[in-house]
Amino acid sequence: MQMRGAAMGSPAAASWFVVFLISLSVVQGHWRVTYTPTEICALQGSSVNIRCTFTYYSRVNDRDTAVEKAFWFRHSRDSEPVDLRADSMYAGRVQQLCENNSCTLRITDLRKMDSAQYKCGFIINQPDWKYTDSSGVTLSVTGLEVQVSEVPSLFRGGRLRCHSVCHLPGYLSYVWYKNGQKTVTTLQSYSGDFKSADSYSCAVRGQEDYPSPSKCSSVDISCTYNSYGYISSDFWFNPKRTSSQYSSWPEDLTRDSQYKGRVQVETKRGRSTLRITNLTESDSAQYCFRTGSFEWTSPLPGTTLTVTDPDIQVLVIWSSTGRRLICQSSCITDRFSFVWYKNRAEIQRETSRSYRGYVDPAGIYSCSYKGYTSLPVYAPVVPSVLISPHGDIMKGSSVTLTCSSDAFPPAKYTWYKKNQPLPNRELQLVLNSIQSSHSGEYYCTAENELGKTTSKYVFVNVKYAPNTSIVSVSPSGEIVEGSSVTLTCSSDANPAANYTWYKENQTLLQGPEGIYRFTSISSTDSGIYLCKSENQYRQINSSSLCIDVLYAPKLPSVSVSPSGEIVEGSSVTLTCSSDANPAANYIWYKENEDSPKASGQNFTITDFRGEHSGNYYCEAQNRRGHHNSTLHLIVVAGAGKSAAIATTTAVLLVIILLAILLWIRRNKSFTQQCQGGERPDNRAQLNIGPVSDNMSAAAEEQEDLQYANIHLCLNREEALYSNIRPAQPHRQNEEEESVEYTIVKTDNARSAPGTTNEEDEEYVFALYSTVNKNNVTAT
Repeated sequence: MQMRGAAMGSPAAASWFVVFLISLSVVQGHWRVTYTPTEICALQGSSVNIRCTFTYYSRVNDRDTAVEKAFWFRHSRDSEPVDLRADSMYAGRVQQLCENNSCTLRITDLRKMDSAQYKCGFIINQPDWKYTDSSGVTLSVTGLEVQVSEVPSLFRGGRLRCHSVCHLPGYLSYVWYKNGQKTVTTLQSYSGDFKSADSYSCAVRGQEDYPSPSKCSSVDISCTYNSYGYISSDFWFNPKRTSSQYSSWPEDLTRDSQYKGRVQVETKRGRSTLRITNLTESDSAQYCFRTGSFEWTSPLPGTTLTVTDPDIQVLVIWSSTGRRLICQSSCITDRFSFVWYKNRAEIQRETSRSYRGYVDPAGIYSCSYKGYTSLPVYAPVVPSVLISPHGDIMKGSSVTLTCSSDAFPPAKYTWYKKNQPLPNRELQLVLNSIQSSHSGEYYCTAENELGKTTSKYVFVNVKYAPNTSIVSVSPSGEIVEGSSVTLTCSSDANPAANYTWYKENQTLLQGPEGIYRFTSISSTDSGIYLCKSENQYRQINSSSLCIDVLYAPKLPSVSVSPSGEIVEGSSVTLTCSSDANPAANYIWYKENEDSPKASGQNFTITDFRGEHSGNYYCEAQNRRGHHNSTLHLIVVAGAGKSAAIATTTAVLLVIILLAILLWIRRNKSFTQQCQGGERPDNRAQLNIGPVSDNMSAAAEEQEDLQYANIHLCLNREEALYSNIRPAQPHRQNEEEESVEYTIVKTDNARSAPGTTNEEDEEYVFALYSTVNKNNVTAT
């Protein structure tokens, strides 16, 4: 913080400021405080109003300015001005009324110690800007005093004057009292014959409640002596006062400036009388007499005079019957010369020292004795509580609560928060570095001997930004799919924070509650959540919250690799997958088998055979549940083989049929030849053409050869070669060709019975058939 001083040279204001600020960049306008009037004289016990007006910069740092607080002070503490409302010396006696650009201070029950210079200060709506004026208003508090302007003599009366230390404003009319009784004189001076037993006091008309102390007219001190010669001189003196600072010779009281006009000495026939009029407390001393040949010295002590202020006051005491009022004075000589007042009106027939009537706690009481009037006593008025500074109370700042009540005797104060008394018993309650825990209702009580009153409640509302943002999940523990889940975001802030929920940077919900509910949470709700807390002072994000929803495995999906037809002898991999949290474990089963085939997400059969065909299923399971999936597998290679067998069978049937036809034909021809004596050619080649046009396809990569051996009853062996190419079905892939062998045996016709030559041997008829077969893989 920097401190800069600014001096204003305006003659009208004649003032300067001490300015506390952080920085000063751009200001517009001017500063000035004006007091009217600059000097005030007021009577002790009365009231006074002091007024100031101020102007200030219209803009500071590009911001319009406004006065947040104005205050009056007379001295500082630790370089900080002390607000009079917080000064215990003025407890219950000051009021402050500030509006627009003026501020009026009212002080009641003025005392001489209130004489001082009073200054005005104010604070604007800029950080650390405080302005205090160095000139101010000079207040002089005076009491009226009766002075002797003319000393009475043996031949004429004297003159008294109602005197004040400072000049009271306006044209004043006075009231004079003789022995406590009002006289007809209204002038500032009072003339008459004065007796030593009489007392006089005066007051300003309209302010009779604040009279001067009564003054006794005079006091006589006498001494007697014997002298046998002529006395050239005699005088009275005060041993403590000398004629000069360089001499030890005593000062004649008639020449002493302190007693000027107030001392008379009368000497007759061995007797001397000293008369001092208009006595004051400073007249308290020892007085001695001296003649030319005689000195009243220390072995012969003089007369000691004590002058005291009556110090009239009302004492409040408690007795078995309740409150009692007693008029107390330091010099009471008459028990029945008292006057009692209630609410400033005289109470008739109350002349004793002790007030005998009912003491009303709401009343104002005073008493007088021989012209001396006490200060009034009264119970505390209802106190008011002031909060400083005005405006929002921010956390960490300093706040002062001031309890203000008018009471005499002065009140004692007690502070309460939520009906609990606080240890502070002072006029002010200071909350340094205020925290949120200080928020609440406060009030104070003011109490003296006449009663107790209670202020209204004031609410201290400590404002602060969100300092943390806390997220929680309910219920705690694992979150299961389908359950009800509540996310709660909480933050300590004043005013209360507004909340915004996010899921992975996407806004979900905004509002003042900070609660986000899932009535039936699902797996898609899993993710990272956070919330933002904010009010007009700040915003803050919570830590991230991971929501992990647990659920049983969903319906598994099963796949086969490689895709397409499953060929016998190939390797097949079955894969099972399922969405689950926690991750699922997998077990493979084959239908109608109790023991599992495998565990794990993949199941591989390296050499697939016909016995592997069937229904397979996998079971996905976790601690939340399980789910099954079924797969039907068939060895597609078996289907291709059946097709080949069917083709082969058809071809064989054709061959057999042809063979039979040929045999019949040959046998018939042979018979004819035998009958005709011709020997047939026993070697013939049989070429069997295509069975159909569809069976004339080109040769494939591999061929299955079908061999048919036909034994015919021939005289000699003949070979028949037949190449048969059946119609081939449309195929996708040709992976394997199988070779099947078929042997057909037939009996040759024997020669005539009894013939045993080589012709009786069997002739083998060989049929070679090549069958090309296509294998189709199932998909």
